[in-house]
Amino acid sequence: MGYVTHPEVRPEVTGFFDPATNTISYVVRDPASNACAVVDSVMDIDYAAGRISYGHADGIIAFVREHGLAVEWLIETHVHADHLSAAPYIQGRLGGKLGIGKNIVIVQDTFGKIFNEGTEFQRDGSQFDRLFDDGDTYTVGGMECLAIHTPGHTPACMTHVMGDAAFVGDTLFMPDGGSARADFPGGDAGTLYDSIQKVLSLPDATRLFMCHDYGPNGRDIRWETTVADEKAHNIHVGCGRTRDEFIRMRNARDAQLDMPRLIIPSLQVNMRAGELPPADESGRHFLKVPVNTL
Repeated sequence: MGYVTHPEVRPEVTGFFDPATNTISYVVRDPASNACAVVDSVMDIDYAAGRISYGHADGIIAFVREHGLAVEWLIETHVHADHLSAAPYIQGRLGGKLGIGKNIVIVQDTFGKIFNEGTEFQRDGSQFDRLFDDGDTYTVGGMECLAIHTPGHTPACMTHVMGDAAFVGDTLFMPDGGSARADFPGGDAGTLYDSIQKVLSLPDATRLFMCHDYGPNGRDIRWETTVADEKAHNIHVGCGRTRDEFIRMRNARDAQLDMPRLIIPSLQVNMRAGELPPADESGRHFLKVPVNTL
């Protein structure tokens, strides 16, 4: 399908890099008002100690307050497997609606079984305020935004286009970083290639903002590029690489990758919209470790 975008609108985008997970979160401001969205926030975890904290999220909150902004949306591009979302923590302090792709229900069903969740764990996406379908629109202030379904890394991945800026989640990395893995449950390399083509069909000048960067070959961390640069230089999909070539490359590469360090806590928290599993009768929260399952 063709997507209607608004490249004439240029939102102010501020990135917040989390070195512990190589994640970039964003505050995206409507250029015509004080309305903003927060994209892919991070909750800090000392996994070995089982300790949660909110330094990264507090930095975003301080920025929003300092600049007199009003949070209208908290956007999760997908159910992250490498960091925990701080969306409910930020929402409780700044407001806004929490949104994710409608295929969260597939992710919840898959990982609800993997983590042996009981019937009290709702698998209908009701933990979120909005479930986006492909082509859905919403507004941040007066800025019309567009949600594009871009699965392959996970079934629920969405790219969010806000004016001339697109937030691609784990669909793409910087041109010298290539693309994200496609071997998680529900992932597929061919589907990922097709999703990347959706992103690359946006206007060439569209600014693309990454969810992660790892500084390949020792370069400084970066998170902004353009559709034109990705088409010309991306090491996995640029210069006309075919779908079959991409599938062979991606599958071979994924077979050599370890699981993300924080995949076990991340999935349990993020499929609950950033909330910890329910406390027991003593008020303590616990995370499960499935054995020989992932």
